[in-house]
Amino acid sequence: MREIVLDTETTGLDPKNGDRLIEIGCIELINRLPTGKDYHVFINPERDVPIEAQNVRGISTEFLRDKPLFAAVAGQFMEFIGGDTLVIHNAPFDIGFLNAELVRVRRPALAMTRVVDTLAMARRKHPAGPNTLDALCKRYGIDNTKRIKHGALMDSLLLADVYIELLGERQAALVLSSKSAAPAMGQSGRSGVAAKALVRPAALPTRVTEADLAAHQAFLAPLGKKAIWGKFSG
Repeated sequence: MREIVLDTETTGLDPKNGDRLIEIGCIELINRLPTGKDYHVFINPERDVPIEAQNVRGISTEFLRDKPLFAAVAGQFMEFIGGDTLVIHNAPFDIGFLNAELVRVRRPALAMTRVVDTLAMARRKHPAGPNTLDALCKRYGIDNTKRIKHGALMDSLLLADVYIELLGERQAALVLSSKSAAPAMGQSGRSGVAAKALVRPAALPTRVTEADLAAHQAFLAPLGKKAIWGKFSG
């Protein structure tokens, strides 16, 4: 099962008021485990970044001036997320901005039916809150000390840990099958590396010698015939 944990950064709060995307960060999960594959890009919003947004996100208008427009990266972004489930904290916000950009470049909008909103999950599980990403990291003991400013890729990495905690799946099952994905670090892309479980054609011969068995029987003898260990003595 492939899922994409996703976060965005923007120039403001509402795309209808002219605010734009400035950063997208995604990481890939296979069977709820990070594979090491990610997608990350800064985007030129074709407008200034308000000082309030700069203070929160640490991203300036000057920094973004030579970054690609969304139209130039839309194809790579859509290829990375594919048709898989998107895991987002406060999903309506991010999906609203992504769809505004996609519509602008005449691409199909993302459907909310493919989205898991971790904020909604957290509110159901912890109705008293708070349920911000930082608050959830603190609740679950997730180290977020490197999150000095908001950043899409860092927030996606933290959200992946929070998501597993919300699901109660911290101890993920190890899946050994031909369809299991082996982790691949440091590259962006969609496909995982298939790994087959190796099966030994014949059992290894026992290493227990006759002398070992005799010594074991001698050790058990003082315990009497009713000793439970006698059942395992062969």
